[in-house]
Amino acid sequence: MRVLISIDDTDNLESPGTGALASRIASDLEKNIWGKCGFITRHQLLIHPDIPYTSHNSSMCFSAEIADIYLEKVIKHASEFLARESAAESDPGLCVAVIDHLSEPDELILFGQTAKQSVLTKESAYELARRAGVHLSEHGGTGQGVIGALAGAGLRLSGNDGRLKGQLTFDEPAGVVSVAALRARNDIDEVRTLDGSAVTNRDMVRLGEKVKTVLLGGKSVLLVIAADSASDGAPWQTCPRQLLKRY
Repeated sequence: MRVLISIDDTDNLESPGTGALASRIASDLEKNIWGKCGFITRHQLLIHPDIPYTSHNSSMCFSAEIADIYLEKVIKHASEFLARESAAESDPGLCVAVIDHLSEPDELILFGQTAKQSVLTKESAYELARRAGVHLSEHGGTGQGVIGALAGAGLRLSGNDGRLKGQLTFDEPAGVVSVAALRARNDIDEVRTLDGSAVTNRDMVRLGEKVKTVLLGGKSVLLVIAADSASDGAPWQTCPRQLLKRY
């Protein structure tokens, strides 16, 4: 079965971030041979005075393919892990959604999209989780993290929100690489321009300082923009971080 595992509000300013804990949960799942995990995505939620958060108010989500018999073990492990490893004074929440069993997938996606624009409540999160048939639980503090955890699952389910955790690394010393080479990587599904212009495999791309992909159409997509100069033979360059903040 295909599941989404989403967590939120697990850290403080001194502790490892929520993304680091998501990575450890995914690693544990594979070490226990419960299934195979996909990439982790970061989903930006609303910044508002009425919403407690550490620094960015973002949730983390990853997909996994597991056997049906391991679902409860995965939930139990993730629950115990968050209760044990989340930072003091955090309010961790966990959502585990079985994609093919969702009764309200559109509502779950809408909840995630709404969480980027409005202040939501724990009560509304638990009510939707009940109707949609997903696991939602809190593991410390006020448990406010259940809102972001549910929202993260909805945004990941949409296939069109979030940046993939971490940044890409390259061996090319000149900082210029062909589109063909980029498309051949396991961590890039597609290379697209921000404005929809066509790119060919022969085109060259200038690499920025921090190269990240975004989730579009359920894929890991590297977005590029027209280069500010073509002196190095590259008509394209990777999107700067500022432009990726919309994802």
